[in-house]
Amino acid sequence: MTAKLSAFPKEHPHEHEEDPREHLMLDPRPREEMNSMVLESMQDTPVSYWVTVGVLGLLVGVALFGAWGYMISKGMGVAGIRRPVYWGVFIANFVFWIGISHAGTFVSAILRVFKAEFRRPFTRAAELMTTFGLAAAGLYPLIHLGRTWRFYWMIPYPNQRWLWPNFHSPLMWDMLAITTYLLSSTIYLYLPLIPDMAMARDRSTGWRKKLYRVLALGWRGTEAEFHHLHTAINIFAFAIIPVMFSVHTIVAWDFAVAMTPGWHSTIFGPYFVVGAILSGVSAVTMVLALIRGTMKNMKYFIRPEHFDALGKLVLIFSMAWGYFFFNDFNLEWYGGEAVGHAVMDYHLHGPLSWIWYGMLVANIIIPWATLWNKKIRRNPWAMFTIGFIINLGMYAERFMIVTFVLSRGRMPFDWGWYKPSLVELSISLGSIALFLFLYAVMSRLIPLIPVWEVQEGQLAHTLRRIGKAEIPTVSELE
Repeated sequence: MTAKLSAFPKEHPHEHEEDPREHLMLDPRPREEMNSMVLESMQDTPVSYWVTVGVLGLLVGVALFGAWGYMISKGMGVAGIRRPVYWGVFIANFVFWIGISHAGTFVSAILRVFKAEFRRPFTRAAELMTTFGLAAAGLYPLIHLGRTWRFYWMIPYPNQRWLWPNFHSPLMWDMLAITTYLLSSTIYLYLPLIPDMAMARDRSTGWRKKLYRVLALGWRGTEAEFHHLHTAINIFAFAIIPVMFSVHTIVAWDFAVAMTPGWHSTIFGPYFVVGAILSGVSAVTMVLALIRGTMKNMKYFIRPEHFDALGKLVLIFSMAWGYFFFNDFNLEWYGGEAVGHAVMDYHLHGPLSWIWYGMLVANIIIPWATLWNKKIRRNPWAMFTIGFIINLGMYAERFMIVTFVLSRGRMPFDWGWYKPSLVELSISLGSIALFLFLYAVMSRLIPLIPVWEVQEGQLAHTLRRIGKAEIPTVSELE
C-alpha cells in the first residue's frame, strides 16, 4: 500500500481558532479501543431503550396494522379521500418517505465519489435511513391501492389469462423504481458492513457470534479482500447515483404526466430531486443528533465538525429548492390559464394558506437565517431542531402538491377540500413508528459506525511538522 499526498491547507495553523485534533481524522485512537467502543454502544440496552422499542412496536401494531386492517375490511370509504381529491396523505407520505430515502445515497455514494472525508463516520447511519425509508414508502402504494390483495397483478409473470401489467400506469413505474432502489441500496449498505461484521464476530459470543459469522462471509481482512471490497463499493457508488435521481424523477412523473393544472410541469423532475435531498440530508442531522445523544461513545465518532458540514449542505440545497420552487410558481403564474390561477389563489388566500406560508418559513427563511452561523451549525441539537422544522416544511409541500391542486379542478362545481380521517392519520403515525422501530432495533444488531472506514481515514490524515507549525495533510491510499 502506497500513500500519495493529495492536499495541503493554505492557511497557517495559528490562524484557526480550533485545535486540529478536534477533527476525528486527526484524533486517532488504538484500533482495539475503537472496536470496543462501537461494540459497547451496541450492547448498551438500558430499560429506557426497551421501553422505547416496546412503545414503537405497539404503535406499529395498533396504528399501522390495526388501522390498515380496518380500512381493508371496511373499504376505502373510511379514508378521507372524496371527490375531487382522490389522492390524499397516503400519496403525500409516499413522496415524503422516498425523499427521506435519498439521504443514504447522497451522503454515502455522492460524497464517496467526491472523496469528502467528513462522511466516513456516519455513512452507515445514512444508508440505514435509505433502506428503512424505502420500506416505509413501499407500503403506501399497497395501502392506497385499497384492494391490497390485487397487488399480484402488478408483477410481470405469465398467467392463465395472458394478462400483463399496464406499464403505462404510474403505479407500475413506482413499483419498478422502489424495487430497484431497495435492492441496490440494500446491497450498497451490506458491502461496507462485511469488515465490521467480521470485527463483531471475533469479539462476540453466543447467538451474536453465530449471526455475525454468517454475515461476515468468511472475511479475514487480507489486502486482496480489501482491494475487491473497494472495487465493488466504488462500482455500486457510481451505479446507484443515477438510480437515486431516476427514482424521484419517476415519482415526479406520477404528477407531471397528468394534464391536471398545477402538476403538468416540466420542472417537476429536478424540483422533486432537490427537495428529496434537502429533506433527506436534514433527516440525517436529526438521526445523528439522536445517535450522539442516546448511544454510548458516539460523541467521539460524531462531532460538531460533521454537523457543520451537513449544515452547509442543507443551506445549499435549501437555496436550490427555493430557486426551483419559485421557478415553478412563476411558470404557473405566467401560464395564463384561469384554473391555474385558481389553484394559486387557493394556495395564497384559501382556508389552508397558512400551510403554504409556513412551508416557506420552514424551508427557506429558517435555514437561510440560521445556517450561515458556524456556532449554530456545530450545535447538534440546534441542527436537530432545524432539520425537524425543514422536514415539517417538506411534508407540507408534498401535502399541498397532492391535495391543494386536486381541490381546484377545471370546473368550479367540482371544487372541494380534503380532510384526513383518523384512519389515515393512524397509518401515517404507524409508518413513522415503523421507521424508528427498525432503526432502534438495528442500532443494537450492527455497528452504526463503519470502524474500518474511520480507521482508514485516520491512517490517511496526518499532521506534518513544518518548522514550528503542524500542517494537516491528507494522503490518498492506493
